Amino acid sequence: MIYDKNKVELLRQRYPEGTRICVDSMDDYCPIERGTCGTVQFVDDAGTLHCKFDNRRTLGVIPDVDQFDKIDPEQTQTDEQTEEITETEDIEESEEMNMSM
Repeated sequence: MIYDKNKVELLRQRYPEGTRICVDSMDDYCPIERGTCGTVQFVDDAGTLHCKFDNRRTLGVIPDVDQFDKIDPEQTQTDEQTEEITETEDIEESEEMNMSM
């Protein structure tokens, strides 16, 4: 699918380099798994979002064909903070168990 210049420019503004996305489904012979997140590297002249995924794969994501969500940077930060809190709690629990033994 080839987009006009205006639509490509809108995609470049909406998905600049570094934008995080999460795949819902892909129409590809070897798709990225549902729930896999990735980082947009660039948008080409056809409007394809070229991404590097957290599973180390790279693949173009085609808007209006592939289903994906843009990840809000604030949500990502919140998720990272939640992981950090969980890891801290696990360490504290482990230390408490060692002290009681």
